[in-house]
Amino acid sequence: MFEFDRNNSRAKLLGAAVALLCVSGVAAKSQVFDFGTTPTAEEIAAVDIDAMPDGRGLPAGSGSASAGEAVYGEKCVACHGEDLQGVKGTGGAALIGGRGSIGTEKTKKTVESYWPYASTVFDYVKRAMPFHEPGSLTNDEIYAVTAYILHKGNIIGKDDVMDANSLAKVEMPNKDGFISDPRPDVHNYQ
Repeated sequence: MFEFDRNNSRAKLLGAAVALLCVSGVAAKSQVFDFGTTPTAEEIAAVDIDAMPDGRGLPAGSGSASAGEAVYGEKCVACHGEDLQGVKGTGGAALIGGRGSIGTEKTKKTVESYWPYASTVFDYVKRAMPFHEPGSLTNDEIYAVTAYILHKGNIIGKDDVMDANSLAKVEMPNKDGFISDPRPDVHNYQ
């Protein structure tokens, strides 16, 4: 069993190491680097969304699958392919298919087969797509391309229009494929 002894050299060495780490942490926090810029309010607003499954945080706008087909063809097809199955070598994943495959030897995680909430599609596209120009799509374009992906995955109809209200009502095929968080302080959407 270890006993503390003020004369113990290991205890002194440990104390010195802790003090050094504390001092270096304080110094690092106050260090100024000579690169980057402070983001503008507009830059922060572009990524400051909280697209919750119940629709809270989704912005104004709307889009249909037919409008989304044009956006997809211009901004998404190079990585995700004409058939929404991804393009090898681009990193663009398949977006549809694989329904019922989760947990099997041929698992295929796509928007259609894996994602539990339609709002996640909107959120991800807004934050990260297109890969070469994230954040460049308007809210209407994002709703439209989301509608197109959901339509091609046989989740919504061809003429359904997606907006903050309707997107929250979309029933995803794998909505029950996740375990609810039982903690009382966490809001569950299932």
